Order: sequence, then structure tokens, then C-alpha cells
Amino acid sequence: MDYKGRQRRLRESLPSNRLDGLLVTHLPNIRYLCGFTGSAGALLVSDAKSVLFTDGRYRTQARAEVQGGKVVIGKKGPLAACAEWLRANKSRSRMRRRIGIESEHFTVAERSRLAAMVPRDSLLRPAPALIERSRTVKDAAEIEQIRSAVLLGADLFDVILKMTRPGVKESEVAAELEYAARKAGAEGMSFPTIIAGGTRSSLPHGRASEATIPSRGFVVCDFGVILAGYCSDMTRTMHVGRPTSEARRIYEAVRQAQQAAIEAVQPGVTAGEVDQAARKLLKKSNLDRYFTHSTGHGVGLEIHEPPRIATGQEEILHPGMVITIEPGVYIPGKFGVRIEDMVVVTERGCQVLTPTSKRMIVL
Repeated sequence: MDYKGRQRRLRESLPSNRLDGLLVTHLPNIRYLCGFTGSAGALLVSDAKSVLFTDGRYRTQARAEVQGGKVVIGKKGPLAACAEWLRANKSRSRMRRRIGIESEHFTVAERSRLAAMVPRDSLLRPAPALIERSRTVKDAAEIEQIRSAVLLGADLFDVILKMTRPGVKESEVAAELEYAARKAGAEGMSFPTIIAGGTRSSLPHGRASEATIPSRGFVVCDFGVILAGYCSDMTRTMHVGRPTSEARRIYEAVRQAQQAAIEAVQPGVTAGEVDQAARKLLKKSNLDRYFTHSTGHGVGLEIHEPPRIATGQEEILHPGMVITIEPGVYIPGKFGVRIEDMVVVTERGCQVLTPTSKRMIVL
């Protein structure tokens, strides 16, 4: 990963945002900028240098992981260590003036504590989402990491197919999947696994429960793994027992809507246009009112990142963006269907990363 290049680009953006430095406290952003993977840290990036503040638990780890910056170990936590460093370097550092903070990830209490510790002439200013903007477009190394995570997740789908039988608890299916993921090398799951059968399939986020797989009906399976820090995300909907003609019709409508959205993905289109492509297909089947969430989202070091693929979103897609395409239909008290792939925007369109077939699986 080009950590020094990422820091340089951030550093170059500071003057136009009227900042002398940016204090990065969101851990995924810290990892993105310098490689540190600990659970406590703050990264101060100025026009001259980068300094990672952490505590004694990460003394060895930080010095091994951090690239492009100095490591400072504090006794009272990262923010206190940062304030102490600013006071000690006041005469030599311009960062005593305008220090940007990540307002999306910084609490009011944290800002008050930091303000009480830094030099009096320091000005803590809410900064725009500079790092998140950079993270929306993945470089080649990131895309390969994501591809590996996607392929691992797809391989694990066989575990779900073997476990999903009438009478088996949803939580048992999820447990076997997550155990297999760990054995296969995953750092963890991208989010709490969704296994929702029967009427529970009509819940868009029906996390695996103590309910059992029905003798007949849809089962929505939505899961992802984390590999080398990067997330995957996929959804497949299976049917236990012989499906009705209505079930087949709705499944096919969702499949076609998902394909239409994938075909709409290309550089220069807006996120809202991709979302509209899926809704247009579902409207033809009079099912659009049952599509109750966005069509997709960005994925990377976090499972939900910009851009948001939703109605009215004006963000333009660029090559290197990695997004999900996941339309669904949820009929309350009856059943639900969702199909989800991850795709990367290319120079001429997009490439589907998820290799798993989308044909209707009947168990």
C-alpha cells in the first residue's frame, strides 16, 4: 500500500481547506493513511510531518506497522499525547493554529477535552471528509485485497447450502459459516450474519435468530468476511421446498432488476441513476413499493462507505470505486428476496467481483 503517497495527497489538500494540520481519529482512516491496526490511536498530519500517537500496549506493533510517520507513545491516551506533543513543539510547529478534526467521528466531549489540553492559540476546526473522499476510489492493491475477500466469501457459500435444511436454527447456519470463515483465514465477519427464513425473509436486516429454517419458503443469506482489513458483502436468496409461481416471478423480477443496475454502472453516471435502473425494472412488475432500501453502497476498509447508491444521489461514479448492487423485494408477513454482488467500476463499465451464480436455488 502506498501510505506515503496517501499522506502526501492529504497534506497537499490542507491549504485549500484552510488547515495547518488534520487530527485523524477514525481508526479505518488511520489504517488507510499509515497502516496502523491498533484499537487506540490518533494521527496528526501537517504540512511537514505525520505523527501517530498511541499507548504502551501498541509500542511494538505501532513501530512495526506505521509507515511514513513518527510514533509517539503516551501514558494517558492518544489525545493527551497529541496535546502534549503540540505544547512541546509550539515554537517550531505551525499546527498550534488551525487543526482540523474529523467531525463525523469526534464527539463533543472529546473536542472539549482536547481543547482544554492544547496550546491556547490552537483552533480546533471541523474538517470536511477529506480521507473518505480519497478512499472512495481504490488503488490496484486495494482492489486485489477486496477481490480476495470476495472470493473467500463466495467459497464459503457452500457451507450455507449444506447447513440450510428445515428445522435447523438460523443461528446454527450462521455459526457454521463464521467458524468456516475463521478456519479459512478471515479476520472476522464484515457485519452480523443475516440468515432469515420464511416470513422473516421479509425483514431486510433479519439477523440470524433462534428461529428454524421452514419446510417451505425463501431464506435470505447476507454475509461478508474481512481479509487483510478489507470487507466483502454478498447476498443470495434460496428457496426450501417447491416454490410457488408467485415466488418464482418475484425472484426473477429481483434478478432482472439487479442485472439492470449492474449494466447501468459505468464512469460518469450518478449513483442515483444506478439506483433508478433497479427501481424501474421492479416498477414494471408493480413491486417497487416493496423495495425499501438503497440499491447499494461502497465497500472497502469498512462495510459501508461512500458512495451511497440511492435515489437522488448525485455523486458521479469513477473507475476504481467498489460498490454493492443489492435490490430486494420485501412483502411484510410473507417473504423477501434480495440478490447482491460487489462490482468495481472500470474505464468502460464495471466488473462483477462476486462469482456465485444467481439462478434460483431450490433446496
